[in-house]
Amino acid sequence: MTDHRIPARGPLAGIRVLELAGVGPGPHAAMVLGDLGADVVRVQRRGGLPAPGQPSGAGLRGRTIVEADLKNSGDLLEVKRLVQQADILIEGFRPGVAERVGLGPDDAAEINPRLIYGRMTGWGQTGPRAMEAGHDLNYIALTGLLHAVGRPGERPAPPLNLFGDFGGGSMFLLIGLISALVERQTSGRGQVVDAAIVNGTPALGHLLWAMRGSGRWSDDRGENVFDGSAPFYDTYECSDGKYVAVGALEPQFFSMLLKTLDIDPAEVGAQRDRKNYPRMRELFTERFASRSRDAWATTFAGVDACVTPVLTFAEAETDPHMVSRGVFTTIDGITQPAPAPSFSRTSPAVPASPPRHAVDAVDVWA
Repeated sequence: MTDHRIPARGPLAGIRVLELAGVGPGPHAAMVLGDLGADVVRVQRRGGLPAPGQPSGAGLRGRTIVEADLKNSGDLLEVKRLVQQADILIEGFRPGVAERVGLGPDDAAEINPRLIYGRMTGWGQTGPRAMEAGHDLNYIALTGLLHAVGRPGERPAPPLNLFGDFGGGSMFLLIGLISALVERQTSGRGQVVDAAIVNGTPALGHLLWAMRGSGRWSDDRGENVFDGSAPFYDTYECSDGKYVAVGALEPQFFSMLLKTLDIDPAEVGAQRDRKNYPRMRELFTERFASRSRDAWATTFAGVDACVTPVLTFAEAETDPHMVSRGVFTTIDGITQPAPAPSFSRTSPAVPASPPRHAVDAVDVWA
């Protein structure tokens, strides 16, 4: 048998994670744990791994892949051996699926009482919709947040799949898993972390709920400060068809915005008076349309007005600030985000593309 391991680096070095293959937030959480130094083994069906370097495999970095047929008793026994040695298990099946193959929380606890068992779903393990199919857009639709995204008088706009899958999903799964690891240091016992997008996404939007509770957020789309209705928190087209982002929320930044755009404050009136918004937006639209995006980026560089260029993915790769922070890295010819955050002592290694083995042909955690 082959030892796949390389010296681990990062704050989670020494933590063993078993990922039962899925899609979306579960694999993303496993990737982040691997980025931070955990030894991640992904169990997936035979032939399920994209060829190394293919874009569809970029999200599988930092793992060892083992292929298994969970309906095969020999393969299942090997996977259970991995369960016995793991600190964390992540699965994202519909409720009951893991139990049916013999790898549910009770099965795993019998094998390894110290195991942190992470369950990642959209609807959760319980509730009227628990067994229904769904995707990010469906889950966030039920939370109220999707209704808040979009222009007044228009339909709600899909905010990519970041609100649900990754913001309310994998990030809260990660918080739960790491919290359970910390608690285990005291109790010596594992537990189940039930991470549901319909729970995590509203928690992600807590500020908006707090504003709503105090009367500062409306259920009417396009009537709130963060949803594009405020002229000083929006995007504007420039003469070259590209865009700038304006986030001048505070009075001092708004004042600097007007000064840099050469707009008389008396012409726009009080910043937060909504009756001034139409004229304010008209002036901002006119000014930004008079020059190119990059010309405005130069003008606002170093100016505390909260104005930045809106970059494409390709442009973001070479932005001086992003380069200086090491935000992106290249693995197998594919540019992708580097591990985050940064650490003063335990810096993670640059992730590698995953090696691939049969479950009974690799000495993973011996």
